[in-house]
Formats: sequence, structure tokens, C-alpha cells
Amino acid sequence: MSVLSKKKEWGFNTKAIHLGRTVDKRFGSIFTPIFMEDAFLNPNKTEGVVVDPLSNEEYIYTRYGNPTITACEKTIAGLEGGQAALVFSSGMAAISATLYSLLKKGDHIISLRDLYGQTYSLLKNELPRFGVDVSFVSANNIESVPSLIKPNTKAIYVESITNPILRVVDVEYLGRIATQHSIKLIVDSTFATPYNQNPLKLGAHIVIHSATKYLNGYNDLMAGAVVSDRDTILGIRDQRIKTGGSIDPIGAYLLMRGIKTLGLRVERQNATATKLAAWLEENPYVKRVYYPGLKSHPDHHIAKRVLRGYGGVVSFEIQGGDDVANKFVDSLELGIKAPSLGGVQTLVTVPRETSHHPRTGVTEEELHTLGINPGLIRVAVGIEDLEDLIHDFDDAFKTTFR
Repeated sequence: MSVLSKKKEWGFNTKAIHLGRTVDKRFGSIFTPIFMEDAFLNPNKTEGVVVDPLSNEEYIYTRYGNPTITACEKTIAGLEGGQAALVFSSGMAAISATLYSLLKKGDHIISLRDLYGQTYSLLKNELPRFGVDVSFVSANNIESVPSLIKPNTKAIYVESITNPILRVVDVEYLGRIATQHSIKLIVDSTFATPYNQNPLKLGAHIVIHSATKYLNGYNDLMAGAVVSDRDTILGIRDQRIKTGGSIDPIGAYLLMRGIKTLGLRVERQNATATKLAAWLEENPYVKRVYYPGLKSHPDHHIAKRVLRGYGGVVSFEIQGGDDVANKFVDSLELGIKAPSLGGVQTLVTVPRETSHHPRTGVTEEELHTLGINPGLIRVAVGIEDLEDLIHDFDDAFKTTFR
């Protein structure tokens, strides 16, 4: 199905609903069905047989490809403006397959230091085991990236909005640098979502999502996604086949279902997070609020240029450190203490105990360097009514500091 209508390009929500849809009118279906096969008729000599668009061969085995998974991949590729996409069983499976596809022994990669803990651990601890050299750069020092490029540099890896203090990376600047040196810019755009940003249009070469989060939106599915040009995707697909990080057909179906409401959800979450951040900034028990939409944010000027919306995550430091932070989170009624984000319900975490716990390989010194201070709380707002969330937070502050 073409992205273009007879008059103009479809809007975001129309694309989210209709792109990739695969139906057989002989059955009267209006949704893509779930193809539960592990294997398909092969060789398939049937006239007009449907082929996997990535291999240009008939489907053979679901780890290689599946019509339900293909439909989901087409949807995500269209929303990001890429030639092709792959869907995985988790965000980390997508990240790992991408890096292992691009890098080999003797290669060099430049990575943002401000990353999700497990991604940071993969780059810091795992890639060097395979002979890959990794240089880290702080979000405060992005302009130093050109000086880190070596003859064997193959890629730059960043999160467009970092986890958990929400630094905003200048994807346009890094895209120009990467292109000038013929290296790949890989952008994890999980926090931004395709609704708020399309990194490929800003100069990135590969976009990654933990589709567990906003793309799905209901906290009931693990998934990851990668979008790029067709040749790059074929290389990553080879890694997915070998390492087995494929999503199952039911997961792909659920992910497509979640994507249909992505624009509606993120628009609501953008608005709620913006107002909640402003309210928190006025609270006497809050030391600092991190949200790209606030003028006080160090990257607000970049955010205005590279984002269409500021996202649904707000982080803030509460007075009293992690013990007080935990007391506050435990006092919430609507905010649920759980380490995820992007769903319809508001989830609240203390990052030093979840995404950046020592088990992820992040040291106390590194936490200090990253600005992940004691008392930091991350709020991933859902789609509840703003007034109810503020009332819940206000009650939790009163309980915590009474």
C-alpha cells in the first residue's frame, strides 16, 4: 500500500493505522492476520505466491521472516521514513544485532556515555571482548566527536533523548560529521518516538527503538525495532537470523495494534509531561527538574530545533537522596513503581536502583559523571488526567515531608 494518497502524503495517525496492513479480501478481513506458522510451504510453486520483501523469496521459516512480522516492519519503516525495518524480541536484541552487524575486530566506535545502563554495559564491557575499540563522549562535550574519529571508526552511537536525565543530542550536527567521514550515525530514538522526531531526516543512518516502550504503549510486550536503508537492514537481518532475536507473530500483531494509537498517546503524554514539569519546578522539595521543554534545561535550544514534541518523561531530584526518593515513590497511588516507560499508565522509578543500578555495570563514579545523583526520580507519564496526577504527586510530597 502506498504512503501517498491521490492528493497528499498521509498524516502520522493515518500512516500508523494503514501502513503495512495486509488483508485478504476473499475472507473479508480488515486487519493483518496472525500467521502462527513456524515454517511455511517451501518450495512454494503456487502461482502468485507472496514473497518476503527483504529476501525476495517465498517465506520459509519464521526466524527468517513471517507475513505478520513483515506488516509490522513496513509500518515502522514508514513512520520513520526509512527504506526498510526489522522487528526484534527486545530493544537490546535490536541494539546488539545492529552493532554486531556493523563492527568487527579492529574496528572503532564512538558512543555517547549518557546511555541506558545495559546499552552502556554492552559497549563498555562486551564489544571490547571481541576486539572492538570504544570511545565514550559526554553529552556536555558532543563537539569533541570529530577529534575522536580514527581511520578505523565505523559508527557513532547516541540516544536522541538520554535516559534518565533527558539530555537532547544534536542529531543534525552528528549526522553531518558522520556523513563527512563516511561512518554510520546510530540513534536510539526510544524516548523521542517517531511522533516527535525522525532521526533519518536529520542525518542519522540507523534508528533503533525499544518498541517495548512507546511504540507498543501498553506495558504488555517486549520488542525492538531497527530502521535504515535496505542494504544496512539486510546485514542486520543476517545477524537476527544467526542470533535468534526475532519477535514472534503474536508479538508483532500486538505491536502493530499498539502503534495505531501511538500519535494519540504521545500527543497526550507530551502535553501532560510539559505541565507536570512546570509544576514540579515550583515545588520547594524539588532540587532540579530535567525536561527538554523547560527553558531551564541545558539543551532546550537544541530540543526546539530537533524535536517536534518534548516527550513524556520528566526526571527530577528530590531533597534528601534515594531514601526520600523511595518514600515519595512508595507514597504515590496513581504512579506505579516499575522500571519501564511509554505506556498508558504513569510509571515512576529511582534510576540508581533500576536502569542504572550497579548490576548494569555502571560505577558510582560514572553515575556522578553522568549527573545521576542521589534522589533522582524518573516519571514516565501515562494518559491519566493531569489534575489527578498532580493531586497524586502533591499528596505524596505531603506524606514524604510531613
